[in-house]
Amino acid sequence: MTDTRVAVVGGGAVGVTAAHDLALAGADVTLFERGDLGSGSSGRAAGVLYDAYAEDVDAALGARALERFRRLSGTNGFVFEECPYVLLARTGDDDRAEAVRDAAERMRVHDRPVETLSGAELGERFPTLRTDDVAVAAVASNAGWTDPASYVSAVAELARDAGVEIRTDSEVAVTTTPPGVAVADEAPVTRRYEAVVVAAGAHTKRVLADAGVAVPLKPYRVQALVSRADYDGPMWYDASAGVYARPHPDGLLAGDGTVPVEADPDEWERDADDWFVDDVTGTLRDRAGHDPDVARAWAGLCTATPDGDPLLGEVAPGVFVAAGWQGHGFMRAPATGEAVAAQVLGAETATGIEQFTPDRFDGDETFAIREGMTVETDGRENGTDSRDNGTD
Repeated sequence: MTDTRVAVVGGGAVGVTAAHDLALAGADVTLFERGDLGSGSSGRAAGVLYDAYAEDVDAALGARALERFRRLSGTNGFVFEECPYVLLARTGDDDRAEAVRDAAERMRVHDRPVETLSGAELGERFPTLRTDDVAVAAVASNAGWTDPASYVSAVAELARDAGVEIRTDSEVAVTTTPPGVAVADEAPVTRRYEAVVVAAGAHTKRVLADAGVAVPLKPYRVQALVSRADYDGPMWYDASAGVYARPHPDGLLAGDGTVPVEADPDEWERDADDWFVDDVTGTLRDRAGHDPDVARAWAGLCTATPDGDPLLGEVAPGVFVAAGWQGHGFMRAPATGEAVAAQVLGAETATGIEQFTPDRFDGDETFAIREGMTVETDGRENGTDSRDNGTD
């Protein structure tokens, strides 16, 4: 499909990756971003990266994403920092403890390097953590963290080198018959394309709705903070407390603070709530002996779907969507961008990715928002991202 004209709507991690991959395959690509690159969910993501998933497709996407993150490290200012990831449940929290054990076993079935440790064994491995109240922990060694904004910047530079035209401060309306975009400052002119990819994060639902396409997506707030106090330990998620943490150049980054209420993607509170800061501060002191010196605390937006899985595929002839990652958007962005680019080009995609096809829904489903980073008592471990505070 050399010289196929493609518009990508959204300049976050998924959008710049898809644009880059499409251009390398010979497509003529223009990327439209309503603000600055990475100014949406990707710019507010936590940057926690791992492939320790219990579900086969999730594990495959996570592994491919980590492969690409590592390959990019050292390019255009992007760095992947190796760091183990600890998932733990507390004594007395029997359902979550059993879920952690089950999830770790299923991760190993998918050849993920994950160990199951007792609290005492975890303490020996990571003495910076308090572990006397830990019933069980799963430790994933194939993991790390990064600055999400640096990924967007690095891949955008590669995309430009590959011939992508990147237009920031360019809000667009999408059309479906035929595929096209109308740029706000060029109205009423509509640019026609062979394909349009909508990877607009929390704005995806509105962008597609204006084009007459209904998708079941709900944006919701998640929260994170950065502490200037020193931290020298692994990444961890205390499933019993619902709090995660990772090293940060300034000290430590921690979050979840999910607010399970649909948010307006244009009018929402960007600062973190006081209750979130108080709760996370207590958990950091309790779990890691870390007395936070909060440098900043913020909120970002994730997007939820009825089943917690993303929407990835064609929603109208020549119009594709990539959204709804429930807080895992940045973590899997390299694999997601690659997959949607392949779909546009009619190429083979990752095995099992078809289960995320948008047509599994009618688009008008009623559903409750669930926390993206959690351990389900049915054994499914959903994970974190997007700062990834959780954001996409």
